[in-house]
Amino acid sequence: MPGHWWQSLRARLEPPPIADPLWRRALFGCPLARGLDAERQQRLRRLAALFLARKRFHALAGAVLDDYWRLLIAMQACLPALQQGAGSLRGWREVLIYPGEFKVRGTQHACHSSVANVSGDTRSVDTWEHGPLVLSLADVQLDLEQPWDGYNVVLHEMAHKLDMLDGPPDGMPPLMDISRRRWVEQFDRAYRRLADAPVRNDGHPIDHRGAENASEYFAVVTELHYSQPSLLREAEPAIAHLLEAFYGPSPAIWGETSSAVRVLKKPIAH
Repeated sequence: MPGHWWQSLRARLEPPPIADPLWRRALFGCPLARGLDAERQQRLRRLAALFLARKRFHALAGAVLDDYWRLLIAMQACLPALQQGAGSLRGWREVLIYPGEFKVRGTQHACHSSVANVSGDTRSVDTWEHGPLVLSLADVQLDLEQPWDGYNVVLHEMAHKLDMLDGPPDGMPPLMDISRRRWVEQFDRAYRRLADAPVRNDGHPIDHRGAENASEYFAVVTELHYSQPSLLREAEPAIAHLLEAFYGPSPAIWGETSSAVRVLKKPIAH
């Protein structure tokens, strides 16, 4: 039968579906995914299955990963792909997971920090073109526990991956239905406003680590789009509008309106 060959090929190419019990558990553990409507949750489920099939996870320096934690990471990594499509996950294959936290909220980030490698030496961790996604399991857990505080390490690093799909990081990912000129003009103005703002704890509402360069600014406001969009809309409405056009509606609307208590840009003590 002519259709049998195609069905057989499709079965080999499609990733195995995520089991219902595992999906329900991970959905409960990931507020950002829980905030999506049912249709977008199903798209996320398919993308996460593809991510798990195509990316190779490496637990380093004593980190322990199971199917649940791999899925939680995949779900967050695939959120930016809901509107951009599976093609936005291309260009790299490895996910490196370290156990300890190497991010200080509000002051530095994993992609510009130092961690100990397997041999105990300290090395720099950077997001580079075609390189691995490097994460700390402690950071991921903290972001899941505090989903509406404006920070998310997986989304930050995925923003860098999107940024580098068309070359070196410059703060502008590949755009389809958004004017490149408008993106450049609005992001350049917003970045300069942040770069010119005084560096102090109660200064500009957008975290000053975004003033490092245009790529870092894009990653920082990506975090805000997903986990604190009301702050982004208040601080930079034009950027909030562009990111909603690029990523789709933020799942944080539910979290922002239903959370009785939310810590705003408060450094975490360790």
